[in-house]
Amino acid sequence: MEEIRSGDKLLAIVWRDKDWGPGLHFCTPDDMFIQAGCWQYPSGKVLAAHRHKTYQREVLQTQEMVYVKRGRMKVRVFDADKRLVDEPILEAGDFAVLADCGHGYEILEDDTQILEVKNGPFIDVDTDKEAL
Repeated sequence: MEEIRSGDKLLAIVWRDKDWGPGLHFCTPDDMFIQAGCWQYPSGKVLAAHRHKTYQREVLQTQEMVYVKRGRMKVRVFDADKRLVDEPILEAGDFAVLADCGHGYEILEDDTQILEVKNGPFIDVDTDKEAL
């Protein structure tokens, strides 16, 4: 796992395909709005059925996670001053959790497949996004 920081501020977390291991591992801090956990269990493992209770949470910004199913993608990570901090390249099986940063993407291979997950609802481009 790689953390991308600007000073003490966590901007992004990169989890590589090689970082997967047995059991359940959360790569995000407990106090981060978005949570990412990786599961790896043997056949026959039973996880208790459950439902999440209604609980009001205050959300001040959108955070997202991108997972590369197939292909390659460059993630551009920017700090609060809109400076480029890092450009990790994600390959199949890798993902990045974008905590508190500006970001942009460049697809590096044809037919790259990305799963993006973020808190919603998405309002509209003018309300939710600021160009860098």
